[in-house]
Amino acid sequence: MRLLFGLLLLFYSVFAHSVDLHQIRFWQQNAQTTRVMLDLSSPASYNIFTLTNPYRLVLDLKQTRLINKINRVTAQEPILKNIRHAKRNKQDLRIVFDLKQPVRTTSYLVAPDQHGGHRLLLDIAILNKQASKQQAITPKPVPPKPTVKSEPQYSSLSKPKPQKKQHIVIAVDPGHGGIDPGATGKQNTKEKTIVLAVGKKLARLINQQPGYKAILTRSTDKYLKLRQRIEIAREHQADLFISLHADALPDNQTAYGSSVYMLSQRGASSEAAQWLAQKENSADLIGGVSLSDKDDLLASVLLDLSQEGTLEASALVGQKILRSLGTVGRVHFKKLQRAAFMVLRSPDIPSVLVEMAFLSTPSEERKLNDPNYQNQLAQALLQGIKNYFAQYPPTGMN
Repeated sequence: MRLLFGLLLLFYSVFAHSVDLHQIRFWQQNAQTTRVMLDLSSPASYNIFTLTNPYRLVLDLKQTRLINKINRVTAQEPILKNIRHAKRNKQDLRIVFDLKQPVRTTSYLVAPDQHGGHRLLLDIAILNKQASKQQAITPKPVPPKPTVKSEPQYSSLSKPKPQKKQHIVIAVDPGHGGIDPGATGKQNTKEKTIVLAVGKKLARLINQQPGYKAILTRSTDKYLKLRQRIEIAREHQADLFISLHADALPDNQTAYGSSVYMLSQRGASSEAAQWLAQKENSADLIGGVSLSDKDDLLASVLLDLSQEGTLEASALVGQKILRSLGTVGRVHFKKLQRAAFMVLRSPDIPSVLVEMAFLSTPSEERKLNDPNYQNQLAQALLQGIKNYFAQYPPTGMN
């Protein structure tokens, strides 16, 4: 029995961790980018995502153990504040990079060559307008040095766009329409009518701004399926999708204020599952990049990276819009909300949904019917959009 128990312990110690992480090295690649290199005993399955408040980059390595200590981060490092690690699910390793500011990340698995064994490279770049005006949500991968022979790149996916963009494209989506009236106020005000009026005003204001272009998912009282709205935005290679709505609580006639929503992680996960399930039947899943010829792991990693960058950008623009809406009226929720709204599920376009006010509250219904207040809402939405793109311009904009 003791021999059997000993053999079981030996088996577990040998096979519980299939990958050894020998060392983590990092250095400043240029003024905006820090490169992190992980020396591995064999290729590792991994997942990367970012967190805010505070800013962190999380790397999960499947069936991996850390062999040596991690070098300390110096105060002079421009992006990294600290590197921490912990076991996860007994067999996995989680590495957390504490950050000084928002970042975008590109990663590569590198095959053994004369320079070393298996490696995972992370290029962590500053996410701001100084960073060569790179787009926050769809960074262009920085290739490894020519002397490094790399495996297929695990990089985030971008929509196919020309080298130089002439306009920042905003998809304005007035909710509901046609046979779907949305909420109805005490004075019989239809949500579909209000959001179309504000949407047209917002689109007009956007088109008056140099370097901006608006497209409306609907300009008349017609019904659109939720996925049709997303497809219209992707067809026009939109840089932002903003869906307009008016809230209602029939049993509460005192509710007030605006709210801004982004996609929840649950909604993102279910959408990713659907895209991956359909990848064999579509030649162009995300931004012109086919996943049909990728294995399930690579397709999943590519989709995760694209979604995580998009969610981070959605959070940033949503906060800007919420803050701007607070200048023209009260807000219902002081923080950005998350929900699994279908219309927010584009994997490669930052998307937010705005509940402008409560039609079920008589005073709010009167305001929503006032053209002057509609103009104020449109101006506030425009200002929030401009505040975001002033800080995070899309790739190719001058």
